[in-house]
Amino acid sequence: MSPRGRGVQMSAISNITGHPTEGSFYVFRLRPHDDLKQSIINFAVANHIRAGAVVACVGSLEQATLRFANQPTGTVHREYFEIASLSGTFSETGAHLHACVSDQSGSTIAGHLLDGNLVYTTAEIVVVDLAGLEFAREIDATYGYRELVVKKKDNVD
Repeated sequence: MSPRGRGVQMSAISNITGHPTEGSFYVFRLRPHDDLKQSIINFAVANHIRAGAVVACVGSLEQATLRFANQPTGTVHREYFEIASLSGTFSETGAHLHACVSDQSGSTIAGHLLDGNLVYTTAEIVVVDLAGLEFAREIDATYGYRELVVKKKDNVD
């Protein structure tokens, strides 16, 4: 097999850098009718989290509002769902989260989490505060979207 057939060439990943940091984990529970995305952002504001990530989330929704790939707007689904997965980054200023939910027959839908994902019975969430970092969103000229920029935090609280 030629070297090209073995995967990604180094030049494609040479501009990727990591940001090692320490973190603190938090666990909290949302109650019926809470908005999943807004609650995570509100938690970040209350705890002064400038760079956070969702580690785990289980629970249920009575309404899922997701934007599917390459679509300009979201779709509201009004039925009962299990939260199969939630992942992404967040800070005091916003969040970029993706969810996968399953309906009563086990069929799944997934997409970009928008406002309007309402908890049915509970949502148990584990997040990490990446203490030495700060997340910002800046326009990436490639497609014109506001994309993640990771910065070292100037002053660690």
